[in-house]
Amino acid sequence: MKKLVVALLILAVGGFFLFRDEFPSPEDSSSAARDPGVRGGAAGAGAPIAGLTRTELAFFRAGTDEFAEEEEASDGLGPTMNLGSCGGCHLQPALGGSSPPVNPQVEFAKAEGATNTVPSFIAAKGPVREARFVKNADGTPDGGVHDLFTIAGRADAPGCALAQPDFEKELARRNVIFRIPTPVFGAGLIEQIPDKAILANQANDAPRKKELRIRGRPNIVLAGHAISGQANNNGNDGTVARFGWKAQNKSLLLFSGEAYNVEMGITNELFQTERDETPSCQFAEVPNTVTDTAGKTAVDAVSPIEKFAFFMRFLAPPARSRDAPGGVESIARGRKLFAAIGCALCHTPTFNTGNSAVAALRNQPVNLFSDLLVHDMGPGLADGVTQGQAGPREFRTAPLWGLGQRLFFLHDGRTPDLREAIRAHRSGSFFTRNASEANAVVKNFNGLADVQKQDVLNFLRSL
Repeated sequence: MKKLVVALLILAVGGFFLFRDEFPSPEDSSSAARDPGVRGGAAGAGAPIAGLTRTELAFFRAGTDEFAEEEEASDGLGPTMNLGSCGGCHLQPALGGSSPPVNPQVEFAKAEGATNTVPSFIAAKGPVREARFVKNADGTPDGGVHDLFTIAGRADAPGCALAQPDFEKELARRNVIFRIPTPVFGAGLIEQIPDKAILANQANDAPRKKELRIRGRPNIVLAGHAISGQANNNGNDGTVARFGWKAQNKSLLLFSGEAYNVEMGITNELFQTERDETPSCQFAEVPNTVTDTAGKTAVDAVSPIEKFAFFMRFLAPPARSRDAPGGVESIARGRKLFAAIGCALCHTPTFNTGNSAVAALRNQPVNLFSDLLVHDMGPGLADGVTQGQAGPREFRTAPLWGLGQRLFFLHDGRTPDLREAIRAHRSGSFFTRNASEANAVVKNFNGLADVQKQDVLNFLRSL
């Protein structure tokens, strides 16, 4: 009996240390390493990709105008929406980017005399946000976007009376999660990465990934929501989806059509039904935008969602800095450390496009720093929402190009501080079966000397 007690005690003590090791430990608050902040200088973004033909440039410019245009009720805006233009959400550091320094949603709430109340989670200096409810009132899964505003009270929407969702009630139930805009720079290059390259990269460095408990998979959206161990793939053709926070969208055209409908309430040839069909709040024919079959030129004829897609497809990737912040040598050291501690196992530095029909996108490097797979990020980042096969704790590895000029981080924009974003990647435990796949890598980062941490932060802000 005595031997049994001793044995159990040894196991308990040993288990304690293993168990303790799996949980996030507080990082040394005395660390001198700091996020250098948003990189100054030219935006280095927003221009068309090099090598486009004259006709392709015409489509890019038409898409740019459409992307930036402020919509009205007569265009089909609403009845519910989050903003009146794509450009308002995607503006930092240039058109096509992410949340700008001043959140346009605050002013938009009262545009044209609208009677909207600004929800408590929207702030003038905070990120542009969309809200999703995790569950319906009966406890079944929701996960859909609940638009912040309505066109009620607007001068261009006479007679419309439509209430906003009761966000404060849902916040009290802890039933609201947020998403911020994803930058679309270089999106056409991402679209042209072959599936076989993504899947081959998934198998690369398998021993090291196993050691660090990194898995990752494509988000394959299979018909009937069948479960498989593959990527988040499209439901009909089984190919790898790659756009959105959970890699839930397959193509830029689908991404455009959905955003036009969900974020601005404008129906189109992909999403033809109004999200709210209150008769007194309809001020345009349905679908609100279509192909203009009488258009005199090809650019005139294509629908707005196709123009959006052309803008994103032909938008150049952001330019990185060679020497800021911290200088050339610090950035070079930081890049080596980024790989050495395991960050690059998920944030894959480079892919290559395939034999694209667009010559400017053909066989090009894509320096996005993402594997485009979804990973279990633990309870600290979990949002409770499933999209395709990406579950409540899973997110696509966010591309890091352009990070140097981003203002807000993580899917909900919870922090403007890069170090806080790194810390947030670590939560949960192997023993409770909810460990973030980034736990070991963040632990490696925390184990670096202050000067090394600063080199990594400088490298990230150089992107």
